[in-house]
Amino acid sequence: MSRIGRMPIAVPAGVTVDIAENNKVTVKGPKGTLERVLPEEMTIKMEDGQILVTRPNDLKRMKSLHGLTRTLINNMVVGVTQGYEKVLEVNGVGYRAQKQGKVLTLFLGYSHQVDMTDPEGIETVMDGQNKIIVKGIDKEKVGQFAAEIRDKRRPEPYKGKGIKYADETIRRKVGKTGKK
Repeated sequence: MSRIGRMPIAVPAGVTVDIAENNKVTVKGPKGTLERVLPEEMTIKMEDGQILVTRPNDLKRMKSLHGLTRTLINNMVVGVTQGYEKVLEVNGVGYRAQKQGKVLTLFLGYSHQVDMTDPEGIETVMDGQNKIIVKGIDKEKVGQFAAEIRDKRRPEPYKGKGIKYADETIRRKVGKTGKK
């Protein structure tokens, strides 16, 4: 049986979980509200402050959906209580970022600046000239927007210039050597 799917999800104080028909789960907490329609095959029950996810049978598809459904609900609970954040670093001479209102402006060595507007429910915060913190309650949206920012100028392996995640390590390559 799925080890992750079997684990109950503890619902902390101040969080309300509502399970409607067709497995539409709504989670309300101090940071906001998230809702999501989960696979209908799974049975989601609320029992004494815990959420349990069970599957109907042991087909391969059901096994994979079991762990997924539990993890998605857990991510929603964590999102409305603590929230999620991704930290990006801008490395390179002349590479910088600045924030004005909801618009993040990136200077990445192109002939033009790159403007990115914060999507709904996502907030970007600048920490100095070269640290961007993407915050939000939806783990999927935070990760997606951080990936979109990183895609504007991925880190290159020779000098390490570009936008990288704070916890990411870049595999460096040795440059060309002269002919003798």
